[in-house]
Amino acid sequence: MNIVDRIKTYAQLMRLDKPIGILLLWWPMLWGLWFAAKGLPEWHILLIFVLGTVLMRSAGCVINDFADREIDPHVERTKNRPMAAGRVSTREALLLAAGLSLGAFLLILPLNQLTILLSVPALFLAGTYPFTKRFFAMPQAYLGIAFSFGIPMAFAAQTDSLPMIAGILMLANLFWVIAYDTEYAMVDKPDDLKIGIKTSAITLGQFDVWGVMVCHVCFIAVMVVIGQWQQMNLAYYAGLVIAAGLIAYQYTLIRNRERALCFKAFLHNNWVGMVVFVGIALDFWIFQH
Repeated sequence: MNIVDRIKTYAQLMRLDKPIGILLLWWPMLWGLWFAAKGLPEWHILLIFVLGTVLMRSAGCVINDFADREIDPHVERTKNRPMAAGRVSTREALLLAAGLSLGAFLLILPLNQLTILLSVPALFLAGTYPFTKRFFAMPQAYLGIAFSFGIPMAFAAQTDSLPMIAGILMLANLFWVIAYDTEYAMVDKPDDLKIGIKTSAITLGQFDVWGVMVCHVCFIAVMVVIGQWQQMNLAYYAGLVIAAGLIAYQYTLIRNRERALCFKAFLHNNWVGMVVFVGIALDFWIFQH
């Protein structure tokens, strides 16, 4: 394999060709930064978090494929991933994950001590999530905590504190992650049942669609509470109304459990995260300038 092909293979292993995971991490991190700064955050903090999110998501994907290297060849959607297809060795994968994690850590060194300290549990959660599918009935909840850690880190970086709103925003995002990652798990449900790994889609059984929608409703409800608490205005709530409409559309996609439509619903959550962020950003810009 020449150097160009190797770089392409590593990019596939990091899922740089499938940026949905980066986007789903970016949106809640940006919510946190805008709430922490009461508007536009400091530019260098924004840049560090945007780049750091890409590096950590990439590292997480590499670790995930390392953990699932014996499983992915048996799953239709993942059988052609670089490790499953034998194009990347375990040593290469571990070195790449370590390099990406180190890069993310070096990025945050200019920030305050609290942010640096929070990076330790963030790295631990990202690195251990892939292994929870072996024993935890709801690994999506564990992923939700991992995917929410950008929020307290954003508050720490911007304010050097961890106010209660950071925890409430994490809770909202936890519900959202469980919802969209259960949609994702519904795609692989037949394969996962054969292999014997655990997912929320399997644990919820015939109530999987109901579970997804309850989590989505809880997400919007907690965001409404945050809006009341932070005295947000029309633009914020308009964003939540649009998000609720998008979520209602997702129900039409997942209700019959068709694999392709469940995956479409999962991807559709990028728009949910985006309209919530646009509502937050516009609200601070228009009403609290």
